[in-house]
Amino acid sequence: MNKQNFVFIVILVFFLSNPICFSQTSNQKKLPLTTILKNIELTYQVSFSYADKNIISKYVKKPKLNLTLNEVLLFLEKETKLKFKFLTQNSIIITLSLKKSIDIPTQILEEITVSDFLTKGISIKPHGNTQIKPQGFGILPGLIEPDVLQTIQTLPGVESADERISNLNIRGGTNDQNLILWDGIKMYQSGHFFGLISAFNPYLIDNVIISKNGTSAVYGDGISSIIDMRSSNDIEPKKTFGLGLNLINSDAYFKTQLSNNVGLQLSARRSLTDLISTPTYNEYYERIFQDTDLTNSGGISKNERFYFYDLSTKLLYDISPKEQLRFSLLNTYNALNYTEESNINQNDELLNSQLIQRNLALGISYHKKWNNKLSTSFALSASHYNLEALNNDISINQQLIQENEVLDTSLKLHLTYNSTNNINYFGGYQFSEIGISSLEDVNNPNFRRLIKKVLRTHSIFNEIAYSSKLKSTTFRFGLRTNYIDTFSKLYFEPRLSFSQRFLSNFRLELLGELKSQTSSQIIDLQNDFLGVEKRRWVLSNNEDIPIIKSKQFSIGLHYNKRGLLISGEVFMKQVDGITTRSQGFQNQYQYLNAVGKYKIMGIDILVSKQIQNLNAWFGYSISENKYSFKNLNFGNSFPNNLDIKHAFKLGSSLTLNKLKFAFGLNWRSGKPYTAPNEINPIIGNLINYDVPNSSNNNDYLRADVSAIYNFNFGKSINATAGFSIWNITNNKNIVNTYFSLNDRESFDKVELKSLGFTPNLSFRINF
Repeated sequence: MNKQNFVFIVILVFFLSNPICFSQTSNQKKLPLTTILKNIELTYQVSFSYADKNIISKYVKKPKLNLTLNEVLLFLEKETKLKFKFLTQNSIIITLSLKKSIDIPTQILEEITVSDFLTKGISIKPHGNTQIKPQGFGILPGLIEPDVLQTIQTLPGVESADERISNLNIRGGTNDQNLILWDGIKMYQSGHFFGLISAFNPYLIDNVIISKNGTSAVYGDGISSIIDMRSSNDIEPKKTFGLGLNLINSDAYFKTQLSNNVGLQLSARRSLTDLISTPTYNEYYERIFQDTDLTNSGGISKNERFYFYDLSTKLLYDISPKEQLRFSLLNTYNALNYTEESNINQNDELLNSQLIQRNLALGISYHKKWNNKLSTSFALSASHYNLEALNNDISINQQLIQENEVLDTSLKLHLTYNSTNNINYFGGYQFSEIGISSLEDVNNPNFRRLIKKVLRTHSIFNEIAYSSKLKSTTFRFGLRTNYIDTFSKLYFEPRLSFSQRFLSNFRLELLGELKSQTSSQIIDLQNDFLGVEKRRWVLSNNEDIPIIKSKQFSIGLHYNKRGLLISGEVFMKQVDGITTRSQGFQNQYQYLNAVGKYKIMGIDILVSKQIQNLNAWFGYSISENKYSFKNLNFGNSFPNNLDIKHAFKLGSSLTLNKLKFAFGLNWRSGKPYTAPNEINPIIGNLINYDVPNSSNNNDYLRADVSAIYNFNFGKSINATAGFSIWNITNNKNIVNTYFSLNDRESFDKVELKSLGFTPNLSFRINF
């Protein structure tokens, strides 16, 4: 038994053996309204929109079985004194019972601005946020499961230049500029299969909040975006169990109520890639291992074994109706092993190489509601990331060991005070300590280098939010103050969000923020870590790796009426303190270490239309993203490695009884690259490159399709069968181009291709 499993079992036994856990509460026969609502969503296939503060303290009896949906809603209205009103056939808004509510347009009162605007489970919330609820998810093109990080890419301004979800580029930023949280814990690994599959099992994620600008002051880091994933915080009144299988992995989840005030959530997922070879696996393999040590065999035979898994659990303990204790654990793991076999000087040589990537996250939180106005919370968390590579090269008799390790621990104290129905205060203190180490050890010639750094940051944030009585005006202003004691540096980061509804169906939105970030990913050499996962985490040293700072502002205009959404947003973002090594240059700047900035300006447009069971949408982004390095390119700006000037997304989803169908089209401009000079391509033993990023790959075009069918086995077992095809036309898209010297005193052009025709099948049952 490993240490991680032992720690979890000890904690679980402690809670289960504690008699307090089984104490009775004053609400023994009642359940939290949030729990009741989730059961209704699953039973009647509807979604609810509401302000958390309106229902957080509500406890009600469980509605009787065999009631119609309308009868259930009438029962809840009587029990809670709340109003339940249909926005669409499957969307219901919950509001306070106002005396004049009958005369007030519902769309003005709603906290969620647009519900189910691309598909069921995706909504636009105030302050520029987007919410995804995987448990109530509909269908999107190319997806048969609610993969969170794939779903995000349907939003304007969100791309993955190389199709890897571990390389999300949000408004021109690199992936390390996204703050990814799971139950409030920062995650340093986001993908399985080294980036092609999300590392987060969606069947225990309750909701996800995505913010590209104007974020809350509670968040540090994440200068490009916040992706905040939260598992369910409610004890499920009945046991639920699910099993799933597709052509890459199998998974299971389990939710139960151990006692009246103790609940447990478990999930596990494991790949099938080391057991069987499927068409999906073959496409993934060809995509991710292009031009790596695994495929550049040089005549040496290799036998690979690859697999991944993730485990997550959450223990929920309601000490009282006003006190909650939560314990969360997530473990993600990727492993690649391969054996090199060759005959050298009539001797058989057999050596093993491997690559392991893992992220263990642990968290415990306590929340108390003192009264209707005041609540406090306390949280401790730790995130441990480790990337290890052992590379044995038979041809030169060399062994290379590389490691990258991160340990991130944090303490959070938060306070929320609702002074009136219109004004709320949110503030608190946060402390974090991040230690990052990198190791390189070579036996031929003998060389060893270990670098370890630690940063400690104290943060205080304060935030005031205002909303008018009819919700037509919302305003939020926050200030985050970070003190980095390692450098004795103080940073002030204001955050702003303003929204004004006018002419009933129009809304004007202003967003702005300043942010800083102390950790980033760099590439020392393109063949590091077997060339598969070449990025390593590093900490700022306030010198050649400075603290990254960003400033961003956007203005948006949105129109929403009767299922039609037309949205446009103009934005500007500037990020200072980036390094050439963090950008992954593969040209004349590959081995240089310079500090600079990038600036991106653009427009995001989204049009979405709902007609009963049909959703159709298209998104378009136009932007210009340029670098500026004082000591490079004679001080002139040049296109960013992620400068995708035009991106177009078109899609539709249709629900017909138990069948769901979706089709989508993605087109975008080709990614920039640097070609050798046409006249003098080689000077000495080096490639003589042209002006940086003056060439572009061909445009990217991909069409996807998916279908899901729901059916039942008896009264208590639901089943789902799914089918999808990624890149249905098998278009040969080039996602990256670079050049390398060969032994013929010339160079080779390397073009990395996207996923080709990639089918997938899935089958799920839920009890």
